[in-house]
Amino acid sequence: MHPVDLMRARGGASQLVVWRDDQLVLDEAVGCAPDALFWTFSASKPFVAMAVHLLQERGLADVTDRVADHWPEYAVNGKAEVTIEHVLQHRTGSAYARSLLLDVVIAADWDRSVRAAERARPKWPVGSGPAYQAVSFGFILGELVRRLTGDPVEVVLAREFFGPLGLHDTFLGLPDEAWPRHVPIRSRGATGRAGAALFNRRSVRQAVVPAAGISTTARDLARFYRMLLNGGHLDGVRVLRPETIARAVAPSSDGEVDRIVKLPMRWANGFQLGGTETGRGDGSARPMGRLSRAAFGHNGSNCCIGWADPERAVVFAYTSDLLLPGPDAARHLAAVADAVLDV
Repeated sequence: MHPVDLMRARGGASQLVVWRDDQLVLDEAVGCAPDALFWTFSASKPFVAMAVHLLQERGLADVTDRVADHWPEYAVNGKAEVTIEHVLQHRTGSAYARSLLLDVVIAADWDRSVRAAERARPKWPVGSGPAYQAVSFGFILGELVRRLTGDPVEVVLAREFFGPLGLHDTFLGLPDEAWPRHVPIRSRGATGRAGAALFNRRSVRQAVVPAAGISTTARDLARFYRMLLNGGHLDGVRVLRPETIARAVAPSSDGEVDRIVKLPMRWANGFQLGGTETGRGDGSARPMGRLSRAAFGHNGSNCCIGWADPERAVVFAYTSDLLLPGPDAARHLAAVADAVLDV
């Protein structure tokens, strides 16, 4: 089935943009305008991760530094040896600052979230197997960016990436003037509808939540990955060095079972990697589809996703409004990705 047919069959609002080499292959919006703004959940994580890699490129920090070298308050409760690299690789031993629910509930409050990250206590040995940090990932890295540059992370992202790359429809914290273009999240069931109601609050959409709060379009998300695929520059503008991107997408976990995701994962340093099977006998699914092992990107709660596959020279950005638990949503993303590869 054609990828756009899959989008239409699912219903709701969605956007899909695909580039192959320097050719635009698909630019489709279903049930919304092309400039409608989607909350991208964890597809946001590579933005804050690349901000940290940029600071290493500029000599302001090294990913092997301990977080506490730049943020002394973080060292308490057994976290003194946690490095920036541990955070990027989900190896801090603390998947949550408190719990996933409590982390989500306070996510719109920067100060409370940062204090919670400081007080977190590792559940597993620091540096041991990966345990996905759904929310705290962004507050730890975002606070490091603030301490290293003196500017809030949303200001740094706008200055270093959004502005230079012409990502005029990308925001960490949705401004008032862009609010009319936001797409409300849909879900099903009592729990799903409660989650959607939380994420649809204006106070949440306008908050700075680095691990999950980027609002953007598929066009802008694709443009970000085109820059990464192109070695850090696009349309005559360079924002990163090729070696910085190579470091960010180098594998850090190749098939280890993530303690939170409960699946074998291929992690990099702020990205998920391709090259895993699309499904197993237990009904699980891999939202990145049958991508090469060189592919890198990030899924956002099986709702939005962006990736680049260097072996195929393909960039893929898919935004949607439907937040669903379970393997069906992941299978949909995988099906759209695989259909794109067949086009």
